[in-house]
Amino acid sequence: MTDTGYILGIDQGTTSSRAVLFDADARPVTMSQIEFPQHFPADGWVEHDPSDLWQSVTAVARQTLERANVDAAGIASIGITNQRETTLVWDRKTGKAIHNAIVWQDRRTADRCAALHEAGHSPLVHDKTGLVIDPYFSGTKIAWILDNVPGAREAGERGDLAFGTVDCFLIWRLTGGAVHATDATNASRTMLFNIHDQAWDDELLALVGVPRVMLPEVKDSADDFGTTLPDILGGAIRIGGVAGDQQAATVGQACFEPGMVKSTYGTGCFVLANTGADAMVSQNRLLTTVAYRLAGETTYALEGSIFTAGAAVQWMRDKVGLFKDAAETAALAASVENSGGVYLVPAFTGLGAPFWDADARGALLGLTRDASMAHIVRAALDAVCYQTRDLMGAMAADGAAPAALRVDGGMTANDWLMQNLADMLDLPVERPTIPETTVLGASYLAGLQCGMFASLDDIAGRWRRDARYDPKLDPDERDRLYAGWQRAVERVLTK
Repeated sequence: MTDTGYILGIDQGTTSSRAVLFDADARPVTMSQIEFPQHFPADGWVEHDPSDLWQSVTAVARQTLERANVDAAGIASIGITNQRETTLVWDRKTGKAIHNAIVWQDRRTADRCAALHEAGHSPLVHDKTGLVIDPYFSGTKIAWILDNVPGAREAGERGDLAFGTVDCFLIWRLTGGAVHATDATNASRTMLFNIHDQAWDDELLALVGVPRVMLPEVKDSADDFGTTLPDILGGAIRIGGVAGDQQAATVGQACFEPGMVKSTYGTGCFVLANTGADAMVSQNRLLTTVAYRLAGETTYALEGSIFTAGAAVQWMRDKVGLFKDAAETAALAASVENSGGVYLVPAFTGLGAPFWDADARGALLGLTRDASMAHIVRAALDAVCYQTRDLMGAMAADGAAPAALRVDGGMTANDWLMQNLADMLDLPVERPTIPETTVLGASYLAGLQCGMFASLDDIAGRWRRDARYDPKLDPDERDRLYAGWQRAVERVLTK
């Protein structure tokens, strides 16, 4: 076990890229973060420029090393975590993407997914992948690119094109095309990967229309993903840990025992419950997914996905102009006793679990002459709590009710929101000392691979609680507020 050197954690997210340097005790030393543009070419479509993803990642990595005055020789390994289902297809010879990245939030393949469902393929997809047929996942995004970029399908079938989620794209670029690989957590989000066999599935590939030759190798979450080209970060550095953002947060929160649950609050909100070696099948429209795979052994999770959490705050700031800084929302929400009957259903790109309605759209309901900006802001923050309760209720019905909820992500810095969350869930909410557990989890995986950390028990022993929020709300008031939310959701559902 090495006790020297650093881990460089790279977190390529939906609205920004960040890099964090962790020391041998998993303490953050310094970090850098860069936001990049979102592109919305049509209703429900969301894209990223692949060059923005690459340039922002290399920029934050270099800045972080410079700020810490650490060179490449001092880095034991790199851990990468990423926005998961976001899809890229690139030319193997040039490394250039043939289309913008289609973001996980994108709903352009809703009709294709509806056709697959109507043709009776949902049981097959669910049995093999643990997923529902939905535009959220990568498979139909790949097929869309192949069918809409001239010559792409033929090139893909010849093997001239490569598919990857963002982690895979970054690994390809970082290694100069030497490695085309992803990890099991990201593969499990494509709708093309059999999570029981841990392999790409020919029946699913044929169903969706994706050539096998385009797909990356699937590795463990702590594995050898190659080494970076020396000229990118000033020296060759090995890449040893990869996981999709929500699974990386599960590792960062040390949710290693069956029944432990974490919830991450970023652009969206994602709740994962560790189910151990059991790929539990939800009866309440939750997903069965890979939590992590280590030394060839797969640990599974139940997941509930909310598409819009922090994105609603960003919308109020950037599109509506209700405030200039997201930090203002706590004081605005606390300035009113409740939302005054106002409910915001933030279905800007459809609704995720447990509704899975790609065609639902957002609505602001219950407005009166007394409604103020503060009421609307509070309604947006309340929606985060209501949506989490939707997911926790589904998990409880599936037999995965936790004793407490570990939370992370940028929104958890809002103490008012965390207390409101505990009140709505009627459950203790625990925030760790390092709230950005996504990049921490990827770094733990890299540290496992290079021997910096001895085991999952070693990692679990490092988890520290910063704050705990216990529920205080009257049960009758909790139920009244939640019933209003349920009525509001019914107004936007299309199926």
